[in-house]
Amino acid sequence: MSGKRGIAGTVTGHLGRQLAPRIAQLAPGLTTSFVREALHRAIQGVGPLPPAAAAADKQLAEQKGDVAKAVHEVIENHVRYSGASGFTTNVGGMVTAALTIPANITGQALIQCRMIAGIAHLRGYDLDDPRVRNAVLVTLLGEDKVDELVKQRKLPAPPMALATAPAHDPDLDAIVSAEVATELITKVAGKRIATTVGRRVPVVGGLVGMGADGYATWRVGRYADRELLPRNRR
Repeated sequence: MSGKRGIAGTVTGHLGRQLAPRIAQLAPGLTTSFVREALHRAIQGVGPLPPAAAAADKQLAEQKGDVAKAVHEVIENHVRYSGASGFTTNVGGMVTAALTIPANITGQALIQCRMIAGIAHLRGYDLDDPRVRNAVLVTLLGEDKVDELVKQRKLPAPPMALATAPAHDPDLDAIVSAEVATELITKVAGKRIATTVGRRVPVVGGLVGMGADGYATWRVGRYADRELLPRNRR
């Protein structure tokens, strides 16, 4: 099944990358300031989801202080949220009520940001630190995209290096937000086209609808788990 989900994600992502530069008008409300607001809500809590740190601490308590197990549970919980299309649409709709951004796209981004933030908190990072917030957003892009952007020198470093930089670079805030906005527009494009294709090709539609979102969230969670190494809690 994971292979099928991977195929679905590849189809969606490829179509989105092909079309996103030409159809940014699909999401005219998707600005860099919106990305920051969505991150803030993901960390502070939105709708039925309590704050990321509080949820992570609850998992830590349930796992009797075992951080590794708590991180695993945070990932598993968010994969389940991500796989529930009605849930993600509802959460996304709370943020995009007055905008034209698809609520399911926003909901997935919120859930993934919250998951990454929870992992960062468990590993000893301060979620109020702007360096850490940039790292959360960069992690949302996924390992392959981050590696590509670092190689192209569009990003200075991967997430952990951003989170632990000696000082916060305010100019980096806009760069990170713009990359995330572009990625979300790519997802808007890819999902719309993949859905259209899926109506004509039932097998593809099934692959796209069954588990691509949950699988994508799991991959982002695993990336965050590997990338955001433990820091000493102060």
